[in-house]
Amino acid sequence: MRNLIFILGDQLSPDLSSLRDADPACDGILMCEVMAEATYVRHHKRKIAFILSAMRHFAEELETAGFAVRYIRLDDPDNAGSFRGELLRAVEALAPQRVVVTEPGEWRVLDDMRGWSDAARCPVEIRPDRRFLATHEEFAAWAGTRRELTMEFFYREMRRKTGLLMDGDAPAGGRWNFDAENRKPAQQDLLRPRRRQFSPDAITRDVLSLVEDRFADHIGRLEGFGFAVTRADAETLLDDFIADFLPAFGETQDAMLTSDPNLNHALLSFYINIGFLDPLAVCRAAERAYLEGYAPLNAVEGFIRQIIGWREYMRGIYWLKMPDYAESNFFEAKRPLPDFFWTAETDMACLRTVIRDTIDTAYAHHIQRLMITGNFALLAGLAPHAVHEWYLEVYADAYEWVEMPNVIGMSQFADGGLLGSKPYAASGNYISKMSDYCTGCRYDVKKKTGEGACPFNALYWDFLDRNRERLSRNRRLAQPYATWSRMSDAQRQDFRASARRFLQKLDAAERV
Repeated sequence: MRNLIFILGDQLSPDLSSLRDADPACDGILMCEVMAEATYVRHHKRKIAFILSAMRHFAEELETAGFAVRYIRLDDPDNAGSFRGELLRAVEALAPQRVVVTEPGEWRVLDDMRGWSDAARCPVEIRPDRRFLATHEEFAAWAGTRRELTMEFFYREMRRKTGLLMDGDAPAGGRWNFDAENRKPAQQDLLRPRRRQFSPDAITRDVLSLVEDRFADHIGRLEGFGFAVTRADAETLLDDFIADFLPAFGETQDAMLTSDPNLNHALLSFYINIGFLDPLAVCRAAERAYLEGYAPLNAVEGFIRQIIGWREYMRGIYWLKMPDYAESNFFEAKRPLPDFFWTAETDMACLRTVIRDTIDTAYAHHIQRLMITGNFALLAGLAPHAVHEWYLEVYADAYEWVEMPNVIGMSQFADGGLLGSKPYAASGNYISKMSDYCTGCRYDVKKKTGEGACPFNALYWDFLDRNRERLSRNRRLAQPYATWSRMSDAQRQDFRASARRFLQKLDAAERV
């Protein structure tokens, strides 16, 4: 065997760099399901099932293309349980001239991978991951020329590089960003198309049984599993999004409804992050919808910005700052996550709704993550590394390179402002404005303090107060700090006391 090509579980793309010059006549494929990857955090059952089924279907695709695939299943009796262990077994059995692999998305895997060659006594070529627009070197060069890192300016560079939504050297519509038009609350829409679901085939049914057996104590439910587990089905979902949801995506992308948690969101991140969909091709499809007059510019620009802006920016920050980034804790927050993050048993309707949906589906859209669970974690002073691990566990589209900077940097501001210019902190008023979660909640969002008041209200002001030394010079927080200063001593003390009572109850593990 010339090359043994090792393909990881989130690299399910025929355009992968490790497959670039692959020849079925002399190269073989190694794929493996290993317990170490399924349990380094306690991943959601649906996440594990999705990845394993997608891997098995992709292995079949490679076999159809003529490759000999050495595929190790999780329940194979000789499974070594780790990437390194399976590599060593494969090298011993197949004696390849070299191993070829595309770099992983997680720093811990790359750190281990760098020792594979010595351990296996076989050359290991680690190739760059060409599924991204910006290389590590390009992002580091861009970051190195700036006093402050701002995603908006990086996003503009990616627009210029790709030509997406560009009229020559100028942005389409004369503006780079239409975010101001994408902040409307949502209304019930009984005519919104239904989401396509895929019935599990024999491969997926086997995986679901395996996951239920091996990971019974992990969070989540497998009933109703309907993920696309092939590239062809993922392409079908892309077509559905462009036709049915993209035209209305923009205006309400920040909105939240109890009865319709997905609204017009794409739900394509699962398939982009695992390798089924090419991110640039997805953006080109959205751009065509705009150019052909089918989708408005504010919707298409907002969608493309999430992919070539935020997604690429998060990856750049991750590789620029790891491994120390994982332990960032600007506010020195230490409180453990309350039990309701795993049970949804809380009287706070917004948290109960979002966490319940997450348990059921392994998904929540970006505002639910940022302004409900993330906002609460920030205001309550939950330990950022524990918050990061929870997000990594519960979402089927979460991989550390994209999830960690979103949580550590954007959601928890634990990097002190490296990634974002201000904390995403908000009182109950924001949640009431952008959702219907407050309707019927035990707590009154209009009540600021005392019994029955929405906890977000006191927590918001208490967060600003206890972190005044760290945040008062932040120009984007000048207005709320001015408002705090104008309050009477009695008002400020009332907010502090209300927050203290709530946090004491939280620490006592009482239902809140």
